[in-house]
This record gives sequence, structure tokens and C-alpha cells, in this order.
Amino acid sequence: MRIATWNVNSIRTRFGRVVDWLQREDIDVLAMQEIKCRPDQFPIEAFEQAGYHLEINGLNQWNGVAFASRHEMTDVARGFDGMPGFGKPIKGQEEVQGTGPNGLPLEARALGVTVGDLRLWSLYVPNGRSLEDPHLEYKLDWLQALRNNTEAWLDEDPELPLALMGDWNVAPLDADMGDPSFVLGRSTHVSPAERAAFEAFAPLVADVVRPIVPEGYTFWDYKAGRFQKDEGMRIDFIMGSEAFADTVTGASIHRDERRGDAPSDHVPVVVDIDPSLLGGTFEDDYDRPMVF
Repeated sequence: MRIATWNVNSIRTRFGRVVDWLQREDIDVLAMQEIKCRPDQFPIEAFEQAGYHLEINGLNQWNGVAFASRHEMTDVARGFDGMPGFGKPIKGQEEVQGTGPNGLPLEARALGVTVGDLRLWSLYVPNGRSLEDPHLEYKLDWLQALRNNTEAWLDEDPELPLALMGDWNVAPLDADMGDPSFVLGRSTHVSPAERAAFEAFAPLVADVVRPIVPEGYTFWDYKAGRFQKDEGMRIDFIMGSEAFADTVTGASIHRDERRGDAPSDHVPVVVDIDPSLLGGTFEDDYDRPMVF
């Protein structure tokens, strides 16, 4: 079984690439970030014709997360307990948007689903913007709330095969930052506070890709020829609980998806798992329509 995460940077612009990649790489479940659309704007038909169910959490042309899965998805959660909000309400979306415990409107940054025995989250962690920007405090509070929930989920079920997948907007190691415009002590993504917030997840979940793929970036800015110079960042992760990590048999970073026409600035990160190690079952007879 193949599970992936990909910040697609506008699904309406790139749905052809995404669906083609899903089929070519035989992906079972894809967590998407930065879909940048409402559910009614999502190119649903293209995914359904390729044999994928969808769950979508989007409010407008910013942010947004989704899942595409060949398997049924249940226990859908749009956001998590204590998730803080930021900014101003989106006109016409106030009721759907809701507010966080800080009284500010919630953004579409988290989506949880259950697939078989797996509990999966698609996460788009706030960027932080700059060390002086209120968005950085929001980012740190957001990560702390996620960490609190992760601890609670695993306290309730220590054997839960949980994966937190997505764009974390943190380069936890020096080797993960190759963009010279990001400087320790002057930039987000590499600040001690952000790295500490990421490291705080270590007792609960771990990067299940790095032991198999120790090197490689997942993001290259469109500006200044960053991809051609390989001045990227490793900021997209699949963080798994022990029960999830025990099923992982392979992993890959699909760097070539940064090439070609109108690519996302991120590339897919994939893990291969053996679901038989979970002790549960997955249906093997789900429909996979032929697409020509």
C-alpha cells in the first residue's frame, strides 16, 4: 500500500499532473496541502474517474487540505481540538469557518481521516512569515495544539497507527535548508523556537522517511533558479507513530515532479507500507476505473 503527501500549490491549476502521478505511481492515499479552493471548486470528477474518493477542507483561494483515497474514508475531522485561528473572517464563510480558542477565525489547515486501521492527517502548518510577524506566534501555538492532540490520541490508543503528513514549514536539521536566503537567527523555518516545536513531537511520532531517504529536499522556491541550483528545503514530512512506523517497508521523495510544465514548488513524499502488519484488513476489490 502506498501513502503520500504533496503540497500541490493550487489543485485547480495542477489536477492533471496530480491525477496522472497518482495512477502512474499506484498511490492508494494522497494527503494534499494548499489546494487553494472551496470544495465546490475542487476538480472532483477527474479524481473520481481515476477511482479516488475525496475529502476536502477548503475555504477560499488560500490554504486548504484534502485527501484522495482508493479506500473508504471515515471519522472525518476538519481541524483538531484547540487549533488556534488567525486573521479576519472570510466573507460568506464565517459559519463554516468557525473560531479557535483565541477567538480568531479558523483556517483550513488540518484534515483527519481513518482509512482501514490507519489514522491519517493532512496538515498545512502556518508559514510564520518572519521572526517579528504575529504569524510566527500563531505557528508555534498551532504546533503546540497539534502536539497536545497527538499526545492525547496516543494516550487513548498507544497502538494507533497514526501518520501526521504534510507541509510542516520547518527545516529541523541544518542539512534540510539549502536556500541561502534563509539564515539561522534571521529567518523562519530554521529558528530555534520552530525547531524545538518540531522536536517536541519526537516522543510521540517520528519521521518515517528519513531513515530510508536520509538526504534530499522537498521544496524549491520558484525564484532565483532555486531548483536548477538545488537550493531547496526539506519541509514536507510523514511523521508516524510506532505502530505506523512498524508497517513501513519503503519510502521515496519524487524530485522529478518539480520538473516539466507548471509544477508545484513542492514534490510528493511517499511511504510504502505493509497493511498486513497492522492486524486489520483492507479491501482489495475497490473499483479502479480504467482511464484512457
